[in-house]
Amino acid sequence: MWNIPNSLTAFRIVLVPVLVAVLLTELPDREYWGLGIFVVATVTDYFDGFIARRTGAVTVMGSLLDPIADKLLITAAFISLVELDLAPAWMVTIIVGREFAVTALRMIALERGLPIAANYWGKAKMVAQVIAVAILILGKKLGSWIVLGHVSLWAALVLTVVSMVVYFWQNRSLLAGEKA
Repeated sequence: MWNIPNSLTAFRIVLVPVLVAVLLTELPDREYWGLGIFVVATVTDYFDGFIARRTGAVTVMGSLLDPIADKLLITAAFISLVELDLAPAWMVTIIVGREFAVTALRMIALERGLPIAANYWGKAKMVAQVIAVAILILGKKLGSWIVLGHVSLWAALVLTVVSMVVYFWQNRSLLAGEKA
């Protein structure tokens, strides 16, 4: 049950409050420290899944904790960016709302014995969100290059909405009370 992939997932969860604390305090060079913590956390996301699949160490606990760790990390990072005035609250509300909505859909599916695996759109959404957060964490240090952060945030928002629509469309029979 407790293995290297699950340890990496737990480590990612532990990094979430550290990231928030670093970003929201007056720590010198907090942007660089925050970016480093965020990158380490996202790299653990890649490696926990990779190691679990390669070594046959996929566990129920890992399958449940991994998406929670992802959502905690992305949500905390985006909310911190709102507090730092680097991301509009309305955009972050849509992004966080999508995470709750798709999680609810997955819970309904699991209750009916039909787990919903991540699809292309969900993975593209996650990559876009990670890129947006990474760029925006640097914020004012980027000067006029901050426009890249804004463009990446718009791309993440669009992919967030598209992925939600796709998940709900592909699983619309669940919402109608039918088995998919």
